[in-house]
Amino acid sequence: MIDPARERTLPRMVAAAVARYGPQTAIEDGGVRLTFEELDAAGWRAARAFLAEGIGHGDRVAIWAPNVAEWVVGAIGAQRVGAVLVPISTRNKGAETAYALGKSGARVLCTIAGFLDTDYVGMLAGHELPALERIILLRGEAPGAQRWQEFLAGGDRASEAEARARAQAVTPDDLADMLFTSGTTGRPKGVLCAHGQNLEAFEVWSGWVGLREGDRYLVVAPFFHSFGYKAGWLSALMRGATIYPHPVFDAQAVLRRIEREKITVLPGPPTIYQSLLAAPNLRDYDLSSLRLAVTGAAAIPVELVRRMRDELGFATVLTAYGLTESCGVVSVCDSSDDAETIATTSGKAIPGTEVRCVDPDGKEVPRGQPGEIWVRGYNVMRGYFEAEEQTREAIDAEGWLHTGDVGVMDERGYLRITDRIKDMFIVGGFNCYPAEIENLMFANDAIAEVAVIGIPDARMGEVGMAFVVPAPGPAPTAAELAAWCRDAMANYKVPRRIEIVPALPVNAAGKVDKVELRRRAESGG
Repeated sequence: MIDPARERTLPRMVAAAVARYGPQTAIEDGGVRLTFEELDAAGWRAARAFLAEGIGHGDRVAIWAPNVAEWVVGAIGAQRVGAVLVPISTRNKGAETAYALGKSGARVLCTIAGFLDTDYVGMLAGHELPALERIILLRGEAPGAQRWQEFLAGGDRASEAEARARAQAVTPDDLADMLFTSGTTGRPKGVLCAHGQNLEAFEVWSGWVGLREGDRYLVVAPFFHSFGYKAGWLSALMRGATIYPHPVFDAQAVLRRIEREKITVLPGPPTIYQSLLAAPNLRDYDLSSLRLAVTGAAAIPVELVRRMRDELGFATVLTAYGLTESCGVVSVCDSSDDAETIATTSGKAIPGTEVRCVDPDGKEVPRGQPGEIWVRGYNVMRGYFEAEEQTREAIDAEGWLHTGDVGVMDERGYLRITDRIKDMFIVGGFNCYPAEIENLMFANDAIAEVAVIGIPDARMGEVGMAFVVPAPGPAPTAAELAAWCRDAMANYKVPRRIEIVPALPVNAAGKVDKVELRRRAESGG
């Protein structure tokens, strides 16, 4: 029987998954439960509906919706007819989504009505979108948009034979998706990735982390992000795991779902686990089903990994590293790696790719020294959409992707991510990496979450500022935390300002929003 993980287009991977896992449950989403066979049938209905609307090879189909079963069905249907998927952040406002729709030239938008009292269709009113022909509501109703079931019914005008022919014609080199960057350094850029590179990368990722048939995978990372899409439902389908979409992270709701659904796999950014650990009634829930956690960010506090094992009960905690421009994955730990390696590194380069750390002149630095991470291989994006100059800035003539991340590689080739180049600050001539300071501070039991940024200082040039969410119990004072830091780290690393906050702002991917923290620091609150 064909191994779904070996297929190199989404249509062929889904077909192989249906052949192998047919009657098993593919998705459970509230009242919606689809076996692999039923998901396959739903995907063909969607493919025929897109075909009836004239959507074909290279056309762009956008999805602006939270994690719901229809998101997956729509994505499968669109990619089966050769369309390019354009996932859009649910955090976007109207102008931001209008920019993504206009830039990508999306002909169809699939969205939702009534989610968190947000009027997605209404937010687009007044924006010029000449390429957009149709808005389809995956759930709910809104003026000027077509209901999902009505759209699917239109597929009767297209033959299944034609839809299957289109799916068969999709090649590994065809574009699969266009994910937009966060836009923190300017206008968001559309990152182009192909079917073959996506599936090859996540065959490796899912195999190395140990995702397996029968796993119950709670996908809290948003589907519009590579972590929720490629490491999420895409990987689950290829390995025969059941997808449990989770639309909005809330610690109590997630704890209830883990207990009720007997969740085994829960990947996410560090903030997810920190929030769960900070839940005052954590011990009231049965979390014994949890087996596998995969996390990644600039750096993962070692203490967090220990607590995930000891208090949340994960048998396996792994770390990985990736970015949108690398299909979402660069390096990953293996389940056979020792505990110290998993806790202190983000693994080694996935097979068939290269990773190096370089100095500002592009020269590889000695092992053990920090440098910018460069990546080369099949996982490097095809480029930014209609942005040749920006593509050349990101990918040099030799094919190296310049990530903008700082890392240290050990003698074995394992990578430790220290920070973003732009996040590093210099205190009196000493380089300070926020993630390192955060890691040190997280060892303080009084701290539930912490984020560090650099702020201007008349004498030192820059100094650190820490935003701290206290752990349950008596809250520490800023002075107490500063005194603790002076005993725990070199003086130049000690934050000169510490602010106690109820929560840290996070972006749509669940990572701490340091742009917002800098704005707060500048405004004084």
